[in-house]
Amino acid sequence: MDYPGSNSRPHRRSVSDCVDVLGQSRSPAFPYFKDWNFEFGSNLRPKICIVSSTAAGLEQILPWIFFHKVIGVSTFFLFVEGKAASPVVSRVLESIPGVEVIYKTKELEEQQAKSRIWNETWLAKFFYKPCNHELFVKQTLNMEMAIVISRDAGMDWIIHLDTDELIHPSSAREYSVRQLLADLPEDVDMVVFPNYESCVERDDIIEPFTEVSMFKNFDHLPIEAYLGNYRRAIRGNPNYFLTYGNGKAAARVQDHLRPHGAHRWHNYMKAPKEIKLDEAAVLHYTYTKFSDLTSRRDRCGCKPTKEDVKKCFMLEFDRAAFIIASTATEEEMLRWYRHHVVWTNKALSLKLLKRGILTRIYTPMVDKSHNSRT
Repeated sequence: MDYPGSNSRPHRRSVSDCVDVLGQSRSPAFPYFKDWNFEFGSNLRPKICIVSSTAAGLEQILPWIFFHKVIGVSTFFLFVEGKAASPVVSRVLESIPGVEVIYKTKELEEQQAKSRIWNETWLAKFFYKPCNHELFVKQTLNMEMAIVISRDAGMDWIIHLDTDELIHPSSAREYSVRQLLADLPEDVDMVVFPNYESCVERDDIIEPFTEVSMFKNFDHLPIEAYLGNYRRAIRGNPNYFLTYGNGKAAARVQDHLRPHGAHRWHNYMKAPKEIKLDEAAVLHYTYTKFSDLTSRRDRCGCKPTKEDVKKCFMLEFDRAAFIIASTATEEEMLRWYRHHVVWTNKALSLKLLKRGILTRIYTPMVDKSHNSRT
């Protein structure tokens, strides 16, 4: 498949080489170094793809890919930059069946500069602004290109996800996103996965997918529970969720499909029929590691002032986190992180768990002792 930025001649590397790249043992929490033994060429329907724009390393991308392959995603279109585009990382990604790596090349940028996305009035307020605004536009452009690629590849459904998000098809038989989408009526064009945001209970998380089990939700709550516990649930932060609260969506690949920002899809010729799932969700692992404060800071050249951060970040929490990471000592940053992100009050957590504000989700976790024995 040839398109701007595609890996037309992928470098093949054995999966066992990933161990050396990551410097990990052969018994990690996610057993993704053992066998990528999935039926990628099968006729199982529907065929589902995920598009993502990422600069992450293998330690984040590999377990993310593995998890979604297990639940029925066959294909990944990864628009890579930064660490993800480095030779040592991209060669491993290119070796995985079902993964297409798309690089930020001059040819890709020239093609996207001609995109009809630049004519979208709803997106105009994000144009030519730095940091998160730039990322939002970039994701939308990449989603548009992924629609074309997914049609050429014969995909039935497309989902846009970041590599700190996992689809949680809890309502489906066999915990399968393929089964979940297959059971939908044929006239459904888009499925919304409500947002469940991670609530870390320690400040030393290393592998979020296997160490975080507590999440905050809104869509699956009675409104009385939300209103009655709002002040306790925000713990002095600007909003109910630290970051976004509108979930992510899967869209049926069809004529005239277009992205509608990073969280939704739309159609140029009709109003798509959309449903929101009653049980399934997207698990968002946001600010799960203390190092996320500095890594986000290092990706943005914004000045750490209240006025300047408004030009760079859409969300109030991201603005506050950037200012702290740019101006405070490490000890002050850790104290801020523990206060605003880490759920250290066990009594409060238990109370909100009983009332449904918080919930425990263990499915993405894998028994490490079992992995070490196999």
